[in-house]
This record gives sequence, structure tokens and C-alpha cells, in this order.
Amino acid sequence: MEITDVKIRKLMSEGRLRAVVSITVDDMFAVHDIKVVQGDERLFVAMPSRKDENGIFRDIVHPISPAARKLFEENILEAYEKQLAMTEAEKETVSEETETEAE
Repeated sequence: MEITDVKIRKLMSEGRLRAVVSITVDDMFAVHDIKVVQGDERLFVAMPSRKDENGIFRDIVHPISPAARKLFEENILEAYEKQLAMTEAEKETVSEETETEAE
């Protein structure tokens, strides 16, 4: 199994939810609404879930083995960190351009 694409759909800076992500597996299977969440000690990946009739949230799709979970989490968090770095770099560039124009 190979994660062939990771798309950061939305970045957030407020609250614990940091991003909403979609992935493609083996160029054949897509999973949407994966969440990057800031936990007490680290970022983690929460798979898509829905509330059942008892009000309990259950994952709709999830990795079965610890190795698969690690693969998903590493790929998703790496893509998240790259997107975050790109966004910060863009903000710095815009800020520098604005400062230069003001002078």
C-alpha cells in the first residue's frame, strides 16, 4: 500500500483542529475529512467518523495495523508541516513586499 497523494484541504490556527486532509491510496482509493488535531502532547491524525444512534463517534474508515496507522500519520503530518511552512513563507514574502512598498 502506498499513499500516492495528500491534499491539505483547510488549515486552521484556532482551537485544537489544525487541518482537514484528503488522501489517495495507490492512485485508486480516496479518503476525505481526515483531521489533524493538536493533542495535549503532540499532533495526531483522526480518521473520518460519524455519530451513531447512541451519540458515540465511530471511525468510518481506519487503518487496521499499527504499521498502517504509522504510514498514514507520517505521510499526513509531513504534508501538513510542509503546507504550514509554505503558508508561513508566503506570509513573510507578502509582509516584506508590503514593507518595501511603504518605504
